[in-house]
Amino acid sequence: MVDILITGKPIDTQACINMASSPQSGGIDVFIGTVRATTKGKEVVRLEFEAYRPMAVSEIKKITVQMLQRWPLHHIIIHHRTGILKVGDVAVVIAVSAAHRDAAFDACRYAIDTLKQTVPIWKKEVFLDGEEWVAAHP
Repeated sequence: MVDILITGKPIDTQACINMASSPQSGGIDVFIGTVRATTKGKEVVRLEFEAYRPMAVSEIKKITVQMLQRWPLHHIIIHHRTGILKVGDVAVVIAVSAAHRDAAFDACRYAIDTLKQTVPIWKKEVFLDGEEWVAAHP
């Protein structure tokens, strides 16, 4: 099963883990990306994420196809949030299950690294002393 979501609502991390779970899966690897308090020594007030949803979903689908070709996976869950997020908020959850941990670990890392490079999601970092648009996944 593959589940992809780009949403303006908070991500339910436990629901993502539950979706990735199965009796056949001996390993579930989960990446949870959160908004950190500082970037390059500057205090972060908030992040603002924007996405071109149709293209973002299409690019994430390509990533999941590549993952399934490379590893024997059971489930892939990729949820990314848009909108205004404060420090500590969850921006992205990736949950990957497989019979064995190595496949789950490797596929999960591949998913976040590739998402950062190819998916059209942008963020504005808002600091105490200004703001800056940056690639959400440089």
